[in-house]
Amino acid sequence: MDRRQRRTRSLIFKAFSALLERKSYSSMTVQDIIDEADIGRSTFYAHFETKDELLKALCTDIFEHVFSEEIMSEEHHDFSMHSTFKDRLTHILYHLQEKQQSIKGLFSGECGEVFLRYLKEYLYLVFDKHIVVNKCIPHDYAMDIAVGSFADTIRWWLKGHSDYTPEQMTDYLFDCISIL
Repeated sequence: MDRRQRRTRSLIFKAFSALLERKSYSSMTVQDIIDEADIGRSTFYAHFETKDELLKALCTDIFEHVFSEEIMSEEHHDFSMHSTFKDRLTHILYHLQEKQQSIKGLFSGECGEVFLRYLKEYLYLVFDKHIVVNKCIPHDYAMDIAVGSFADTIRWWLKGHSDYTPEQMTDYLFDCISIL
C-alpha cells in the first residue's frame, strides 16, 4: 500500500472506531462511516467490500501488531529480554492497553462477539506454543479454558478496570488458574 492508501485506510479505521463508541454495530451503515471519515463511497469500496470486512480488517490490523512473534524494545515497555509464557501474555496486554481507544467500541453489542472470536483465533496460536497439557485432559478442552479465561480477562480489564497494570492482570489470571 502506498502512503495515500494507508492514510485513507487509517481514516476509515478511526471513523469506524469513533462511530462504535456512539452507535451499535448493527445500526451503523457504510454511509455513516463514509460521512464520519469524510471520504467518497467509491473510496470506501476501494478498500472494503462491506462493513463486516472492515471490522475483520481492523481486528487483523490490531492483532498482527499485538501478536507479533518478534518482541522488540518499545517506547512504553521492553519485553525483548523476557521469554516466559507469562511475559508473553503481559506483553500482549501492554499492546492492547495502548490500543484501548481503538478497541473500546469493539467490545460492545454484537460486534463484541465478532471481535472476541478474532481475538481468540490469535490467542490459540500463542497458547498452543506454550500450554503443556496433562495427558488425562483433552488438549482442545484445555486450550478452550485457557484462551477463554485470558479473553475474558482482557474484556473485563478493558471495559472499565484498566487502572490495573498488565503485570497485575497477568498475575491475577495465573493466580485464578492455580486455585482451580
